[in-house]
Amino acid sequence: MSELTVGDPSFSEPPAGPDRARTVRDFARSELFDRTFREGMELVEETAAYLDGEGRRESRILSRSAALAYAAESMKLTTRLMQIASWLLVQRAVREGDMTPEAACEPRYRLNERKIDAEPSHAELPIALVEYLVRSEKLFDRALHLDRRMYLGDAQETPPNPVLSQLGMLEAAFRG
Repeated sequence: MSELTVGDPSFSEPPAGPDRARTVRDFARSELFDRTFREGMELVEETAAYLDGEGRRESRILSRSAALAYAAESMKLTTRLMQIASWLLVQRAVREGDMTPEAACEPRYRLNERKIDAEPSHAELPIALVEYLVRSEKLFDRALHLDRRMYLGDAQETPPNPVLSQLGMLEAAFRG
């Protein structure tokens, strides 16, 4: 599984204004996009195969409440994966010249912030489903990060990191 790193040379900070289109095109032609696209489409295929096969069999043996939780979580999973796939396909359309970078900036093609879910809603859920949920969340978060860097750049303020804020308060408290 590939991870986006801050210093990844295939993806630089986006410039503002008219150079944004070049940034979007450069990303769509990058190795980072290739890896992300491959990973996203593989995850969609793996998940579909699981939900249609082993997952369906596993869901039949769950208690009623666990089966309801399974249905809810599989819907969230499917929705999240379709959002990722749609975003990746838009980037590929930019790469292939089927869509302009300016069109890809339209809100309907962009990822929305995902609501952070609590842990899956039932302890009896099959571990495979939970693993697909976690993988899809990580991939969505990476795609969202890429989306924000390309399309918003410096226009979006980075929210403060709550962990670093807490560490700062602890350091200040112990310094006296």
